[in-house]
Amino acid sequence: MTHEGPPGTDRAEAMARRLARTARRLGIPDERWPRLRTAFDVGMKRRLARRLDDHHPDYLHPSRTALILMDDAVITDLPTLAAALVTETRDAGLAPEPGELDALGAEAAAVAAAVPRPDREGDRLLEALLAAPRGAQLVALAERLDHARHLHLRGRGEWVAYHDVTRAVYAPLAARVDAALMARLGWWCTTFRRRFLDA
Repeated sequence: MTHEGPPGTDRAEAMARRLARTARRLGIPDERWPRLRTAFDVGMKRRLARRLDDHHPDYLHPSRTALILMDDAVITDLPTLAAALVTETRDAGLAPEPGELDALGAEAAAVAAAVPRPDREGDRLLEALLAAPRGAQLVALAERLDHARHLHLRGRGEWVAYHDVTRAVYAPLAARVDAALMARLGWWCTTFRRRFLDA
């Protein structure tokens, strides 16, 4: 079969199938998958429009955020997973416009809108995260973890600040919200410092 879609759509579709399989394994009924597929498409829209290389760490980032929630935290709440599939706090140019969130439904759109953005919150980030609804906290933690897992692929100028905020803000939040995410973030903070900052 000839591939006629934009570059990278084969990998995107493979990820969509993986998400569907994971949702099914966790007991999410097949008839609910279209809601997650809609969120997946919204999350991919700007990545495809920008023609990101399909191996760039940002390309499948929202999908990996949702997989972290399903695989590690065993989250099956559809609004939370749909919000994860559209959340982007590192590159505002890849984040959906507020109006695009309407396609997710009111609950998922509300979760997505409630995820605090570090670039907007500044020194009040921890306070904003602590005040956010639990669904938004879970999304924020998984999204931060996925970006953190790929930090070594980015410019060294980002490393110290990103690590410091993850350790000082997101790790303490995880300790209050989810044990699995707390363990993964704690391991990353320790391992990244040892391998890349203290080396």
